[in-house]
Amino acid sequence: MDVTVVGLGKIGLPLAVQIAGKGHRVHGADISQAVVDLVNAGREPFPGETDLDVRLKQVVADGSLTASTDTIDCVSRSEAVIVVVPLVVDADMVPDFAAMDAATAAVAAGLQPGTLVCYETTIPLHTTRQRLVPALASGSGLTPGEDLFVCHSPERVYSGRIFADLARYPKLVGGIDEASTQRAVAFYESILDFDERPELPQPNGVWDLGSAEAAEMAKLAETTYRDVNIALANTFAIQADRMGVDVHKVIAAANSQPYSHIHTPGVAVGGHCIPVYPRLYLAGHRDADLVTTARTANEAMPAHTVGLLKEALGDLLGRRIVVLGAAFRGGVKEIAFSGVFPVVEELRNRGAVPVVHDPLYTDDELAAMGFDAYHLGEPADGALLQADHPEYRDLTPTDIPGIKALADGRNITDPTRWTGVARVVVGGGRVQR
Repeated sequence: MDVTVVGLGKIGLPLAVQIAGKGHRVHGADISQAVVDLVNAGREPFPGETDLDVRLKQVVADGSLTASTDTIDCVSRSEAVIVVVPLVVDADMVPDFAAMDAATAAVAAGLQPGTLVCYETTIPLHTTRQRLVPALASGSGLTPGEDLFVCHSPERVYSGRIFADLARYPKLVGGIDEASTQRAVAFYESILDFDERPELPQPNGVWDLGSAEAAEMAKLAETTYRDVNIALANTFAIQADRMGVDVHKVIAAANSQPYSHIHTPGVAVGGHCIPVYPRLYLAGHRDADLVTTARTANEAMPAHTVGLLKEALGDLLGRRIVVLGAAFRGGVKEIAFSGVFPVVEELRNRGAVPVVHDPLYTDDELAAMGFDAYHLGEPADGALLQADHPEYRDLTPTDIPGIKALADGRNITDPTRWTGVARVVVGGGRVQR
C-alpha cells in the first residue's frame, strides 16, 4: 500500500517510520524543506525519541520512506493519508486552524477516488464532520461515503516512547460512516503491532467507536480527565498547606482503596496536551463548568507555589530567586505552556529577581525566552523547582550558595540533603528546616 503521512513532527515521523517498517511505501509530506532533507538523509530532525534514529535509517535505506514538501503529489500516489499537523492555540486557548486548513486543502487537491483520509491531530468536537470533510469534498470533487472515506483516529502516544505506546494502547477509530470506519479499522490493523499480553488492563487492537464524534470525544475526555483530576489534587494540596498536613501521604492513603486514583499536585500543568485539550473540549461544550473550574484551579498553582516560597523566605523583594527548570516536565526539551513563564512573571510581580536554570537549554536559548540564565554554584537567596529533571533530585544547598529557602514544586528533592534551609513542598503542609 502507498501511504502519505502529512506532518513529519514528533508524532508524524515515528508513525511514518512504523508504517514503512510494516512493508508499506510511505510518502512523508512536510512544509519544512529542512525537515524533508534530514528525513531523506536518514537523520532524525529532533532528538530524544527512543529507537527513531535506528529505525529511520533502516526504512530510508531500503526505500520504504521518502519525504517531500509536495503534499499534493504525495497524496496523488496514495491509497491512504494520515494527517498529523499541529492545531495551535493562542494565549487565550482559541484554536488556530490555519495549518490544519492548509494541509486539508493540499490533501484535497491530490485525492484520488477511493482514498482513506485519517486525521490524528486532537481537535474540537464536530471538527471532522463539520469542517474537514466539507473541505476535502469541495477541494477534491469526491463524495464522502462513495469515493472518499474519512475517519478520526486520535494519537495517544507519549513523546519519548512513541513506538512502545503505538503497541501498548488500543487504536481508537471513528469514521464519518460505516464504510469509512471499516476501511480505517482494516488500515490500522495493517500498520500497527499490538501488545496482546493477557495481563494488559484491556483488550488491545483497533477499537471501532462508531463515529468520528466519539473518537474526537474519547481523546478529549482522557486528557480533560487528567486536568480535572490534577485540579482536585491541587485543591487538596492547598488545603493541606493551610492545615499543616502532608497531602502526599493523604493521597497515598486514599489511593490504597482501589476506586481512588487521585493524581499528584504540583506547581504547574504544562505541555501541548493537558493545558490545551480541555479548552478544545470547551469549544464544543461551553457550559461545562467543571472543566472550566479545573483549568482555573491549575492555572493558579504557579502563584500559590511562589506564595509558599515567600512564606519560607520571609520576603521576595529584591531577592535573587533561581527557577529550576524551563521545560514543562523533566527530561523533555519542550516549553509549551511551561510553568516557568507564570512562575517568573509572579516572581517579578512580587519584586524578586528571577533567574532560570535548565540542564537542557543553553544560555542563549533561555535568553530567547526572556530569562536571565543561572549556573549552579552562583549565589542566590532562594529557589523554586519547576521541572522534575532527574538532575535536580540530588541537589544540595552547596549547589546554590547562600540559599535560604527552597520551594519544591514537584516533591522530588531529598529533605535530608537540605538541612538548614527552609524547604517547602506543594501540599507538604509545613516548612521543613
